[in-house]
Amino acid sequence: MPFRSGFVSIIGRPNAGKSTLLNALVGEKIAIVTHKPQTTRNRIQGIVTVPKKGQIVLVDTPGVHKPDKTLNKRMMQEVYDALEGCDLLLYIHDVTHKFEKEDEYTLSLVKKTGQPVMLLLNKIDLIAKPKLLEIITQFSTLHDFKEIIPISAAKGSGLDILRKKVLQSLPVGPHYFPDDQITDQPERFLAAEIIREQVLVCAHQEVPYATTVMVEQWEEKRSLTKIAAAIFVERDGQKAIIIGRGGESLKRIGTNARRELEKILNTKVFLELFVKVQAGWRDSRHFVDQLDWHRQLEELSTSLIPDRDAINPKGHVPGGRRKH
Repeated sequence: MPFRSGFVSIIGRPNAGKSTLLNALVGEKIAIVTHKPQTTRNRIQGIVTVPKKGQIVLVDTPGVHKPDKTLNKRMMQEVYDALEGCDLLLYIHDVTHKFEKEDEYTLSLVKKTGQPVMLLLNKIDLIAKPKLLEIITQFSTLHDFKEIIPISAAKGSGLDILRKKVLQSLPVGPHYFPDDQITDQPERFLAAEIIREQVLVCAHQEVPYATTVMVEQWEEKRSLTKIAAAIFVERDGQKAIIIGRGGESLKRIGTNARRELEKILNTKVFLELFVKVQAGWRDSRHFVDQLDWHRQLEELSTSLIPDRDAINPKGHVPGGRRKH
């Protein structure tokens, strides 16, 4: 049996369940998930290796939206980049929401690629079967989808069928990553994301969207990882909200993030958080560029590996998190 492999991009509107699906298929948490839209800001690759059969490189993307600020434009560029080099598209739709103008825009991006597309109707556990059949009929008229697969990413329903269908659709190809690697993202980036996830959970209104996180120090010892991270906001008032009365809010963010990181990293974590004001950072190209770990890692790998494409024709950067 030939070994199949390829890159599979997941696209959909904010809160459609893309990151939940990625985590479920990989089997470990590699992408943060909240109920707030636009939680995902970067492309994240999750690797599913089926021994002796194939390797699926899933590419999670930010939710499709009309961008305004520099940050949002960068997020949409992440979507365009993911669509460019993929072998298969997974277009995910939340069946609890009506098909609206934003969905039309998302579907138009999908159609432009000319790539084979599987439609995933997500959150089927939240609607009645007759309604699901109506939705399937509606979408069947919109595009010639390779497959229409009802799933519940949160409950795990339909994922075995999805995994099998995806693998069958990929071309014969090489191992792009080692068998035990589950993502290409560095642990430092994941730590920053876990902290930001807790900011999204604990803060409200506009504050979470004006927030980002940078890990400034990372020190690994035998049984302890020390992490120092800065939470950036745009105004002093937002800083006060993140810190909270008597530091209670920041303490809650730190405690929750530390517990989550200890589960993910499988080690004790000492986490130190600071809150800093960077006025208008979402519209600062220089600052937003600093948040792009793909660019940072690519610059590093280019200096270390001059002929990187000779090593991997898809151009992935070595490194990333392994199974614990």
